[in-house]
Amino acid sequence: MQAGSFAQRLWYRLCKYLVRIALSVMFRLHYSGTGNVPRSGGVLVVSNHQSHLDPPLVGAGFPRQMTFLARVTLFRFSPFGWLIASVGAIPINREGSALPGIRATLQALQRGDAVLVFPEGTRTRDGNLGTFKPGLTLVARRAKVPIQPVAVEGAYHAWPRSASLPRSGGLRVHYGPPILPDQIAACSDEELSALVEQRVRECFERLRTRPDSL
Repeated sequence: MQAGSFAQRLWYRLCKYLVRIALSVMFRLHYSGTGNVPRSGGVLVVSNHQSHLDPPLVGAGFPRQMTFLARVTLFRFSPFGWLIASVGAIPINREGSALPGIRATLQALQRGDAVLVFPEGTRTRDGNLGTFKPGLTLVARRAKVPIQPVAVEGAYHAWPRSASLPRSGGLRVHYGPPILPDQIAACSDEELSALVEQRVRECFERLRTRPDSL
């Protein structure tokens, strides 16, 4: 299915609707900060990574179509590989060269897409935020697009790495204020990486210290 076509957009909306229903049946959902999301133009969405639930969870509450980076090995399992490809997922090789995936991300941002990335590189082992790996956020500087910080809380307890299946619980997602291109341009690479991690941590602490009623 061609990315960006009418059929692909319609398919994405259907998948998003079904995912939202499924998540609502299985979990107690709460989204906040959706008003902070830019309604048009490319945006790099940066989130912590708690479980396999994170991509559909962040996407189901995002007020516009979004794609995400996924390990290239996930595309080898049918029909799951076909499904994530059909909603525009971008394959990235974590064991070999990541350059093709980074180039595809840059192209998606330049054509005005929202792309979700997880700078920790893997799911958390204890529910807390890990160290962000440098590199992916620099794509936003090259594309001259905002960076949207996001935090997920509850997904680790619902589906930790040690569990083969998820369990019921509360899931919360907060979308923080975006880091704008002018702010990005004023930062060095090191400052930008630190700023992005700080903004995601602020969203995360908001969910932990000021949880909204579920």
